[in-house]
Amino acid sequence: MTSSTPTVRIETTGNAGRITLTRPKALNALDRGMCLAVTRALDSWAENDTISLVILAAEGDKAFCAGGDLAKIYHAYLAGDIDAATQFWRDEYRMNARLANFPKPIVSLMQGYVMGGGVGLGCHVSHRIACESTQMAMPEGAIGLIPDVGATRLLANAPGRVGLYMALSGARLDSADAIHAGFADWHVPRDRWPELINALADTGDTTAIGAFSSGPEKSAIATQQAEIDRMFSGYDPRSIIAELNDEGSELALQCSEKLQAASPLSLFCSAALIKDFPAGGTVEDALHAEFRFTSRACEYADLIEGIRAVLIDKDRTPMWQHQRLEDVTEDDIEQMLASLGARELSFRGRTP
Repeated sequence: MTSSTPTVRIETTGNAGRITLTRPKALNALDRGMCLAVTRALDSWAENDTISLVILAAEGDKAFCAGGDLAKIYHAYLAGDIDAATQFWRDEYRMNARLANFPKPIVSLMQGYVMGGGVGLGCHVSHRIACESTQMAMPEGAIGLIPDVGATRLLANAPGRVGLYMALSGARLDSADAIHAGFADWHVPRDRWPELINALADTGDTTAIGAFSSGPEKSAIATQQAEIDRMFSGYDPRSIIAELNDEGSELALQCSEKLQAASPLSLFCSAALIKDFPAGGTVEDALHAEFRFTSRACEYADLIEGIRAVLIDKDRTPMWQHQRLEDVTEDDIEQMLASLGARELSFRGRTP
């Protein structure tokens, strides 16, 4: 079976179903069509006895997936299509849930940038592989969004305060850091991936990964764990910035600068989602809560301005609706995270 589009290649090799993103020039950024193609492939393989596992990969050296295609969302919104973003997130989040709950092993091979939507694509599956080029991050605060795609579950379950540190500062994690934070499972050198893929397809057995895995260098975040736990001990971004400035280390001052440049509303809502994530909560719990924010992000938060400043005009001078953290009220946060009523995210229904 082979089914190709300009952006996703779907094929079967031996015992493996293979999904490969094919937008390397766009850093394999996700759009709605790609999400639907991935979900359809998973649906077709779930009860296919000839498929033992799924291999999820991407073309190019720079990125597994650098996130959602936000420029497309921006231009659609300015053209008057205010529902385009919400429909994209609805289908993307359903894909995330399908990946997380798939009844067969899924092996993700994550090189280069793995950010935002890339985390949702590659980090909820059963077998997650990073390499020497992996740079993983949730930098949504810089564009007026929140960590989404189910990532608030990963962030809430990260060791100590690493999850909050990642969410608010947008810190980039290498392979060792990603494994320490619970976003990846193995380090396999990139030049061994073709052999690994062949072994997985030939055997249909994920135990083959062990023969290719080699431990990365020690995680920098692991060595900084105590400092991170101390600096991000609370959930109020104002108190965190004060703590960072008092700490005064190189890491602390870098984080302080990142937080002060991010959308104040995004910082507060990101912290609230991680703080309130239930113990033992599911990916669906995370997606359900995140969708409340993202479905309002274009009209009522800072997303459109953030995309303009970072991705379109690239002037890096966004005019956030709350210019200071002190300007964000509890009502502002509650309104972004409140129930959507009949528009709440549902995981029922067939893939279009």
